Amino acid sequence: ERLSVDYGKKSKLGFTVYPSPQVSTSVVEPYNSVLSTHSLLEHTDVAILLDNEAIYDICRRSLDIERPTYTNLNRLVSQVISSLTASLRFDGALNVDMTEFQTNLVPYPRIHFMLSSYAPVISAEKAYHEQLSVAEITNSAFEPSSMMAKCDPRHGKYMACCLMYRGDVVPKDVNAAVATIKTKRTIQFVDWCPTGFKCGINYQPPTVVPGGDLARVQRAVCMISNSTSVAEVFSRIDHKFDLMYAKRAFVHWYVGEGMEEGEFSEAREDLAALEKDYEEVGAEGAEDEGDEGDEY
Repeated sequence: ERLSVDYGKKSKLGFTVYPSPQVSTSVVEPYNSVLSTHSLLEHTDVAILLDNEAIYDICRRSLDIERPTYTNLNRLVSQVISSLTASLRFDGALNVDMTEFQTNLVPYPRIHFMLSSYAPVISAEKAYHEQLSVAEITNSAFEPSSMMAKCDPRHGKYMACCLMYRGDVVPKDVNAAVATIKTKRTIQFVDWCPTGFKCGINYQPPTVVPGGDLARVQRAVCMISNSTSVAEVFSRIDHKFDLMYAKRAFVHWYVGEGMEEGEFSEAREDLAALEKDYEEVGAEGAEDEGDEGDEY
């Protein structure tokens, strides 16, 4: 909040860990999430959603870690953050700076909650016999199982997406990979944003923690995408919030700390409006098509 007041023109990116459907760390997390999303709506320009369960699953499935710890999760998230800021630190063919994320990914100020994915997530043992081409890593970045928040992009439409490649990557391969993605029926974009891709290439190959779980690879890609399916995350939290708030359970702790009960309902209404916004954004194209038919 202070940043947005003192440095109004600067882009503010946030990485927010949301509660997962199955794995819970606190009883009151639905309250905390709704209240914090309410302030994130106002005070960040781009918020990247992460959730522990999705990252647990990626660690289990792709890195064969039976019981992932927070260290394993953090190492994966740090790769995403590193890829996002790589263009500020190293040079490349197509550099992407912070303000460009905002310009390219946020069609409307409120619709700024992003999904992220990273590829290749592969253990050192497996990496020896895999030649991971640009096309392969691009495909796996779009896999629903690669998303670092528990929601299925096939249930929504993409509004925009930003692919940050690093390492041994040339623009020709990127263009070919993106062209292939565009032909896939499962990856749908909204009608009003036909191009939808922003690509960045950085020549610095990804670095890994020595002795960590991730293999050293020649090239990697990090994808940040704005998809209407993010609304799934919000509706899940809202539902849990409603169940607790209907009984005013645990609210006295917050009131005791100086909050007012009205702040809860205000935040909840704001999120209901946000869900509605996502719904409308996804449906806009479909409605327009109907109108055009009437005119002829």
